[in-house]
Amino acid sequence: MLGLMKITASMRIAVLLVLALGLALRVAHAEIEKFAIPAAKGKSFHWWPKLAPLKGWRHDRDESLHYGFNALVPDGSTFADAETVMYAKAVYKARRPESKTLERFIESDKKASLARSPDIVIQEAAALSTADGRKLRSFTFFPRRSGNWERVSYGEEGDFYLVFAVSSRSVAGYKAAEKAYVQLIRSYKEKP
Repeated sequence: MLGLMKITASMRIAVLLVLALGLALRVAHAEIEKFAIPAAKGKSFHWWPKLAPLKGWRHDRDESLHYGFNALVPDGSTFADAETVMYAKAVYKARRPESKTLERFIESDKKASLARSPDIVIQEAAALSTADGRKLRSFTFFPRRSGNWERVSYGEEGDFYLVFAVSSRSVAGYKAAEKAYVQLIRSYKEKP
């Protein structure tokens, strides 16, 4: 009986240590939400920045899972029919080994955007600060003729590159969402 009590006490300590370790790991990347969803072949993994509620906007879970980013749409809209959307994604660095630095990651993203839409003009915009004082490099991706008006801001958090974007089918929609976009980034923080 005494042996069983020692094992039970040891098991309790082990369980507490595992829980504490799990909590510590969760805090290390507290604002990156991680999901593993059963798929046809194994699991589908999703990572994205956890975002504070934003007045006038709502999280679109189905589209978030479909595209692999935290999709926000104006209240009363869907991702498909909204004139303007915002999204945030966390790109796992190990899945982008060619991008050894944030600078390389940004250059790769700009190059891919130009390959998809050669008619865009990319310009650096003012950096935006997060709630914990991190500066995110920011760029505008504006069409010369037609296309989406976008602003994209980049940062890093642990093992992830962070990407925050606002995208609109019109310049008026883009301008109308600028304040909400800045507020979205200003409310983001790595640790609660």
